[in-house]
Amino acid sequence: MSDIPRRTASRTAKLAGLPLGVAGRAAAGWGRRLTGGDRDEISTQLAAKSAEQLFAVLGELKGGAMKFGQALSVFEAAIPDEYAEPYREALTKLQTAAPPMPADDVHYMLSEQFGRSWRTRFREFDDTPAASASIGQVHRAVWRDGREVAVKVQYPGAEEALRSDLRQLGRMSRLLQPLAPGLELKPLITELRERMEEELDYRDEAAYQREFAAIYDGDPNVKVPAVVASAPKAMVSEWVTGRKLASVIREGTRAERDHAGAHLARFHYSAPARAHLLHSDPHPGNFQILDDGRLLVLDFGAVARLPEGMPSTLVTMTKYALQGRPAELMQVMRDAGFVLPGTQLDPDEAMAYLAPFTEPLHTTEFHFSRRWIQRQAERVGDLRNPEAATGRNLNLPPQYLLVHRVSMGTLGILCQLDATVPLREIVAEWQPELFESDGRTG
Repeated sequence: MSDIPRRTASRTAKLAGLPLGVAGRAAAGWGRRLTGGDRDEISTQLAAKSAEQLFAVLGELKGGAMKFGQALSVFEAAIPDEYAEPYREALTKLQTAAPPMPADDVHYMLSEQFGRSWRTRFREFDDTPAASASIGQVHRAVWRDGREVAVKVQYPGAEEALRSDLRQLGRMSRLLQPLAPGLELKPLITELRERMEEELDYRDEAAYQREFAAIYDGDPNVKVPAVVASAPKAMVSEWVTGRKLASVIREGTRAERDHAGAHLARFHYSAPARAHLLHSDPHPGNFQILDDGRLLVLDFGAVARLPEGMPSTLVTMTKYALQGRPAELMQVMRDAGFVLPGTQLDPDEAMAYLAPFTEPLHTTEFHFSRRWIQRQAERVGDLRNPEAATGRNLNLPPQYLLVHRVSMGTLGILCQLDATVPLREIVAEWQPELFESDGRTG
């Protein structure tokens, strides 16, 4: 047995030290400014060092801390470029990379999950991890029938570490807020805690993946790997690999980025209607582009069940905002709890606040860019702007928080891709009620 308990015990101290390290460097930078240092140069140096520490701590701790970093990574497109650049690389690393679990720990976990004779299930097993996830890592292997497979193994102590990380991150949310201006971190952390609890049993993930694989079997746009075997803390699925979406974002051609964006949008909008499920972990590390052009979707640990498809309240709100019907929109929002009793809110302001969801639907094609989503964040986050007050006056009922986060995360990835997407056509296929009208189609 390895020294798992000792390593687990050191996690909270490292995580707690993250904001202190950032604060210490800020104080040092302030001192250098007083002695004549260049303000912009010092600020850039501080941001770069803070980003380096962010990855080092969150990546090493994995668990809830890494999950938090992954969730933030899809929102980096909304951060102004002068602040985002140092964090962009660090947050991108968190999508697929983390220090590996020792081979002895991997063998221990596989023996615990599949029995001491676990090796007989495989013809070959590569001890070097092929990828890292928030609560586990993936190894390449050959199943006993000759199929190449991906073996996902949960980190020892992941459950305890996850809960500890998220408690600590909750206490740190105010200090971490500058990483995501315009985004309320406390509700995000609370929602992540609930979702991560569900991800701890890989049998649930395997069940969701089997459902998605069956629904999208033979689909010309989407590929979901088949599940081969599963246990509470280990899972085996067919090995499928392509070009990572982060690579397309970083160096893809215009055509490649547009292609990836359209397939991602098709998957996001089709799943609630086709599978009555929503893949709820939208960050680039969970998507790849196969040689045949299909979108490979990975990691089904976080999935929302939507028995009726996309919630009708959200569809109706989007429809009324899209069609320019503020009075009806306000009534639906009040009835659903988005506007609390006694709150004064101008209907036109509420319409404008929903622009990120409706603006891309007004044209045949829409260009998603960092500058576009930065404008949305500036409008919502600028306290001098009336629409920022609108955001503070709106309420997000808990039953819609996950769908909202996933939808915003998907928009964030489309903006990272800088993709031009025929979103209106895609949405009309899966939510035609948005465009059914009384002659008013916006």
